[in-house]
Amino acid sequence: MLTEAFIMEPATSPKKVFICFPKENLRRFAEIYELDHGLVVKNLNPYINEGYLQAYFREWGNITLCTIHKDNSSGSPQGLGYVRFSSEAEADMADWVGPHYIGGTEVATRRVYTPKVHY
Repeated sequence: MLTEAFIMEPATSPKKVFICFPKENLRRFAEIYELDHGLVVKNLNPYINEGYLQAYFREWGNITLCTIHKDNSSGSPQGLGYVRFSSEAEADMADWVGPHYIGGTEVATRRVYTPKVHY
């Protein structure tokens, strides 16, 4: 049984879903879905851009996607980003080495799993 799933749908893609649940449930979920592994990063300084965020997390692995959520009406950053890694081990390492200070601000990270979408 899966417990306490955290699901967030970004405004740019209604098909993409971020899921966070205890690691012990991951194996069963991975039997059903092919997964991408990443981190949701909260409390980002509004002056941080995607290039800076990607450069910061590159130390722990190969980044395959890096986005910063922007307000739909104003286009300004909302302090929320997503970093996807090429492997589960890389995402785990980036999560475990925290706390993270990006641009002089301590950020909160949350390990997430994303079902792969094949186009």
